[in-house]
Amino acid sequence: MGKGAKTADEIGKPASHTRPNRTVTFEELKKHNTRDDQWLLINGKAYDVTEFAKIHPGGAKIINHYAGEDATDAWMAFHNNKEKVSKYLKNLCIGEVQDLPTSELKEDFRKLRQIVVENGWLNPEPWFYVLHFAQILALEASAVLVLLYFGVSWCTVLVAMVIMTTCQAQAGWTQHDYGHHSVFPDLKRSHIFHHLTVGFMKGASSHWWNFRHFQHHAKPNIVRKDPDIDIAYLFLVGDKLPVEFGKKKRGFMPYHWQHTYFFLLGPPLLLPIYFHLEIIYFCFKRGDWLDFALSIGFFYKFFYIFMPFFGGWGTFGFYMGMRFLESHWFTWVTQMSHLPNEVERDSKDQDWFNMQLRASCNVEPGWFNDWFTGHLNYQIEHHLFPTMPRTSFHKVSPLVQSMCKKHGIEYRNKTLITACVDIVKTLKRSGQLWYDAYHE
Repeated sequence: MGKGAKTADEIGKPASHTRPNRTVTFEELKKHNTRDDQWLLINGKAYDVTEFAKIHPGGAKIINHYAGEDATDAWMAFHNNKEKVSKYLKNLCIGEVQDLPTSELKEDFRKLRQIVVENGWLNPEPWFYVLHFAQILALEASAVLVLLYFGVSWCTVLVAMVIMTTCQAQAGWTQHDYGHHSVFPDLKRSHIFHHLTVGFMKGASSHWWNFRHFQHHAKPNIVRKDPDIDIAYLFLVGDKLPVEFGKKKRGFMPYHWQHTYFFLLGPPLLLPIYFHLEIIYFCFKRGDWLDFALSIGFFYKFFYIFMPFFGGWGTFGFYMGMRFLESHWFTWVTQMSHLPNEVERDSKDQDWFNMQLRASCNVEPGWFNDWFTGHLNYQIEHHLFPTMPRTSFHKVSPLVQSMCKKHGIEYRNKTLITACVDIVKTLKRSGQLWYDAYHE
């Protein structure tokens, strides 16, 4: 933060002279949609968040993605302690908004959210997370015990690698819980445990994860706003983007073969190569030395544990093999719920419920699918209520399905195999659309 810059607390405090409240039309609010002029509609009021965006704890981009729009449902979804967060808005208020954009669907979803709150479905079940954390520690200990008691051989190394892959995959799901503030009611403990789980247990960066993941939740499958689909240098997804690239002769990959080279450049390289480079770049660019130190702590611990068995280069090979296996697990689970769905350039006319349903699909529940995916098989419910503990997804799911039925919205629910196969089918279809447009 530059010299003289205000903190979030300073901006949130009442000023000696505040701007007079006035009436604002929604059409006027929509015009303030640039990085240097950002207004948000939240609960019927207009807020000028241009300066606040620069020190917003969730990052400036997530606010900019909603500039000039109704951000009410997004604001409600991302914040647990709304009274505390509201203090930052008081001095930013411009006034009441006339002609509020509303619909029966919006009202029904807000009623559904109230039911969720009243039933306590946003309250965590502590013992679930205690046991899940214990599972991760037990898996890591098991991998070490296999090597300690049975010695180092191709068989034991492979078994230990699979166990450590499972350990890291499950650690990935638990850091996701802490990152979404769905374990503790207060932000302080959530942030501390997220730093520890994603940093010391995973070797990644908390701020890097927040930067990417909250944008994904705010505008899923929206071009230039969802980092998870910002992959045009390798893959084109959806039905519209490939046609645009094809007609303009953009891109340098043979996209009509992307469903084939996905197996070479996708799952095998995402965690072992791409994420490592991006995390290092992110930490150094932002001077995020705490996250970098925690990441170094993970590698120190990992090499300290396994070097007695493999030596230096052997431990590095063991680590990369583990990440290679985990990368396949992670990629298929995280992409099966979004990649095959609609991809758009703009979301200004989409309400929260519609936007999340269009971009998400579920995978059938069951003890294995729930464990294997970290309950991300309930992707629809997770996106509608991102701070909801995963133990509550099955409780709200029937109500979400009823709401979809009432409003004629498709509630996608697939088998695990079908969801994975659809990734490849989608890449093939999008690649063919690019090819046909390119050769028109």
